[in-house]
Amino acid sequence: MRTLLLFLVFGAGLHAAPNILLIVADDQRPDTIRALGNAVIETPHLDRLAAQGTSFTRAYSGYPICYASRAQILTGNPAFRALSKYPGSVVNPQLATMAGTLQKAGYHTCYTGKWHNDGHPMQRGYTTTSGLYSSGGAKGVTQPDIDDRGRPLTGYRGWTFKDADNKTELDKGVGLQPDNSRHVADGAIRGIQTAPKDKPWFVHVNFAFPHDPRMWPAGMKDRYDAAKMVLPANFAKDHPFDHGNRGGRDEVLLSIPRVESEVKEELALYYAMITDLDANLGRILDALPSFEDTIIIFTSDQGLALGSHGLLGKQNEYEHSIRSPFIICGPGLPKGDRSTALINLNDIFPTLCDLSGVAIPSTVQARSIVPLLRHQADRIHDYAYGTFTNTQRMICDERWKLIRYPQVGREQLFDLRSDPDERRDLSADPAQQTRLEELKAKLQAWCRENGDPDL
Repeated sequence: MRTLLLFLVFGAGLHAAPNILLIVADDQRPDTIRALGNAVIETPHLDRLAAQGTSFTRAYSGYPICYASRAQILTGNPAFRALSKYPGSVVNPQLATMAGTLQKAGYHTCYTGKWHNDGHPMQRGYTTTSGLYSSGGAKGVTQPDIDDRGRPLTGYRGWTFKDADNKTELDKGVGLQPDNSRHVADGAIRGIQTAPKDKPWFVHVNFAFPHDPRMWPAGMKDRYDAAKMVLPANFAKDHPFDHGNRGGRDEVLLSIPRVESEVKEELALYYAMITDLDANLGRILDALPSFEDTIIIFTSDQGLALGSHGLLGKQNEYEHSIRSPFIICGPGLPKGDRSTALINLNDIFPTLCDLSGVAIPSTVQARSIVPLLRHQADRIHDYAYGTFTNTQRMICDERWKLIRYPQVGREQLFDLRSDPDERRDLSADPAQQTRLEELKAKLQAWCRENGDPDL
């Protein structure tokens, strides 16, 4: 039966299944929204979403790498299950997908922007694509070797936009161009405007900004003065040990030890890319047939270090990288609300099912956050978990956080209540040894239950 036959109770009235807009940024730190406390950055449209919905300040990505985080969102499972081989970019074909589930329920499903998993979106339940941005299609095309600041151009080499027939659109450039977010927004707007009128739609938008290589968006040159940028409170010139990605591609984009002026320049450019993304987000929101009657989620696949703890990349379990910004709006949902409850990005799948009246597939392990939105519960998870290759494992509750580095035999314990910037490692404190062992046992049990191949 088509979803038009489904009804959902929002407040006191009955409404047909709602349209859904899911927007995912790439590498956007959780502390980069003005309405949520960043007094430097300009994000008027994200601020608008925050005013119209609920902001979750403890949303965890689960695995701080694009392809794994996105596979978790697609399947509603942790990385060990979401990927057919851990670690890797292939989505487990035995799992139901978010788009496929909505499509079977009668939704028109459209994918826009960055695709960083195996295959093609239409193999994962999307009816069509609009503004698809993916690897390949640039054979024989010369691409610059350096970015705007003369550094080696590494990320997104050879990536191109494709039309709905998967034909390369070279007129939009190769690699991550300064106008990438505009093209993604164009695709999203086209997807909304051409969606069938006789069924609800799900448009999934994946921006590639503010991922590197970072280049000034059009009209944004020097929008932020590097000299006036404020370094993160936990800025450090180097990380004290090899956390598992010391020589990684994005870790070596800047000098080691970190130079304050270089990190400030990077932050200025990073903020400009987020402000450009925000402007294009505004264009998408303005194209909605009805803002009030659309479920809207904004998040990022993970955060980024950018000088925090002496790191640049996202491949770590610190809060600035393993967490993501997360805002949800929708008909009948609270406005201007904030929640510190622990949630995971893979909770998006069952949440959208719950809000649209679609049955949650049995393969989905994540949980709907609707009880939190409705204030029917103050928590749905007692713990959040994080993983990265075989080098990092993390567990945290509302206050305490343990990070294990099995390859180098290190552990860290943080009290997030008194030390939210994770600057005081308490793992050697005799008074915390019982707590440390309890968290280790719970982390090991979770890893075992979820098929951790490195146990």
